[in-house]
Amino acid sequence: MLQVDGLRVTIKGFVILRGISLDVPPGGLIGLVGRNGAGKTTTLKSLMGILPASAGSIRFDGDDLIRVAAYRRAQLGIGYMPEDRRLIGALSVEDNILLPAWASGLEDGHQRLSSIYQLMPDVRELARRKASQLSGGQQKLVALARALMSGTKLLLLDEPFEGLSPAFGEKLADTIRELQRAGLSVLMAESDLKRISFCDTIYTIERGEIIQRADA
Repeated sequence: MLQVDGLRVTIKGFVILRGISLDVPPGGLIGLVGRNGAGKTTTLKSLMGILPASAGSIRFDGDDLIRVAAYRRAQLGIGYMPEDRRLIGALSVEDNILLPAWASGLEDGHQRLSSIYQLMPDVRELARRKASQLSGGQQKLVALARALMSGTKLLLLDEPFEGLSPAFGEKLADTIRELQRAGLSVLMAESDLKRISFCDTIYTIERGEIIQRADA
């Protein structure tokens, strides 16, 4: 589904990623673990095209992502959940979830919304509330639901468990496992190995390099 080979990213003259290589198979649940500043967020942002690659290759479902504009990558079926959630507080939960559909001109946005609500009934209950009225854990769930609007094939999740209570963390983990069982591929970046111990494969990143791969 996703093949990253020798990915390098340079920001303002500083080399941040030093030849990252990893694979996400169809239906795979893959973890990327490392300390703050190790390059996890940079990796995900480069996969989404937010940060340009200076070398290496990214192939997704047969497409060369390096040649695909950032705004078109979501249209290929990739959903991205940033670490800071990036919800619009003045909008309702439902409108936040539908934003990717409006931005991409998806004609089946409401159909996808119904499917998301079926997978995440807790989010359906929040639909009419403003995003600014939600707890941190609830906002994480909504950010995941929004990523699902475009992420019909692959989800990129940046620190999804950061700041969550144990109860919310377990609820989110159950949801992610359910998404995998539904056929989605998932790549999660986390700083705490324990939070993503349920992944099929975990890559460890340090100073912009993959130093270890561990299979379950």
